[in-house]
This record gives sequence, C-alpha cells and structure tokens, in this order.
Amino acid sequence: MCYTFAIGDIHGCIDPLNRMIDRIAAYAPRGTVVFVGDYVDRGPDSKSVLDRIIAGPSDPWRWICLKGNHEDLMVAAYADSDSDSRDVWIGSGIGGLETEMSYGGRVLPQHLQWAADRPLMHVDRYRIFVHAGVDPAFPLEQQSEHDLLWLRFPPGESSDYWGKHLVHGHTPSLSNPVTTGNRTNIDSGCVFGGKLSCAVFDDEIAGGPIDFIEVRA
Repeated sequence: MCYTFAIGDIHGCIDPLNRMIDRIAAYAPRGTVVFVGDYVDRGPDSKSVLDRIIAGPSDPWRWICLKGNHEDLMVAAYADSDSDSRDVWIGSGIGGLETEMSYGGRVLPQHLQWAADRPLMHVDRYRIFVHAGVDPAFPLEQQSEHDLLWLRFPPGESSDYWGKHLVHGHTPSLSNPVTTGNRTNIDSGCVFGGKLSCAVFDDEIAGGPIDFIEVRA
C-alpha cells in the first residue's frame, strides 16, 4: 500500500514537527508527505522548522512543501524596498517578530528564496492539497492566489471539488482535524496550544482520510 500524509500548519513548532516526522516514518516505510504551508511565524523556532524541512526526507520518501500565507507575508516583507510590508509583518502581531528572533536578526536569504519558490497547490489522482481553500465557482486551473492562501470556509461547507477530496489548513481549531463532506481541515492550532495533525490517505482509494496522526504541542 502507498500512502500520502498531509501535515497541517506548523508555525515554528519544531518539537511537534520532529515527533510527527518520526510518527510518519513508523507508520509506513515509504510514501509522500504534503506540507500545506505556514511553517513560520508565531511559534518559537521558525528557523529550525525551515532548516528541517529544507533538509528534506531520507530515501525513499518524497516531500511536497506548499506555500502558506505566512510564507507569502514573510517574502513580501523582505521584498518591499520601502519597508512597509516588513513593518506590518513584524508589528501587527501575526508572528513576524518571533520569526526574526529565531534567526537572531534577519531571515536567511536562502530561506526567503525557498519560501518564494513554493507551489500553491498539489493535485494527485484523488485529492487536492492547498493551504487555505479553493472557490468551486471557478475552474481549478483558474483559482486565484489570494483564495489559495487566504480563503476561509464557513462551518459545514463542502462541494464536489471537481470529483476530488480537498485537503487544507489555514483555519485553526482545537477540534480539528475535521472532515466535512469532501473537505478535510488539518489545522489543529498547534501554535495555540493544540496539536499538530496529519491526515493519512491511501493512494489507491478515493475520498477522505483513512486515519489521522496527532502530536500534542
């Protein structure tokens, strides 16, 4: 059997991440891991989280790392020559200050470039993986970057999603992970005292998760 493991928002929580990687390795000898973004901000050690994820997996594992809105904010903060975006990122309480503190100053240029290069979506045979969400009113290939990074679903909302199951984070809740129809939210509020969650999918079976792995913060 082949599995895909989708990990929710990490937000600088390196210890839960390391324990989750160990739990996944114990679950199966190989597979694909999809990170749905938001590696940085708010938590204690964004630098260590990016160091670990950029280092990548051991063979024969495959990791796919999507961009979250917090990576987008971080990249924009350093790209803004007038420093307005950086001031907002650091001073608005969204976590930029904690990120910079984890670096002892400025974010490493190679980490900024890695974050900027992240894809916004991963689609396989049966699933769509994004950070925040999609708008079913538009074709999948015409989704806006804003929706993929920032959209939030009303409670209980689901759709057909072009015949696939949608997997996302971005909207935290201590009651997550939750599957609602054809949609699974895996942001369990790790940085807010919740847990880091991972949805497990059988690559040969359509639909939602067959299991969850959860690591307490």
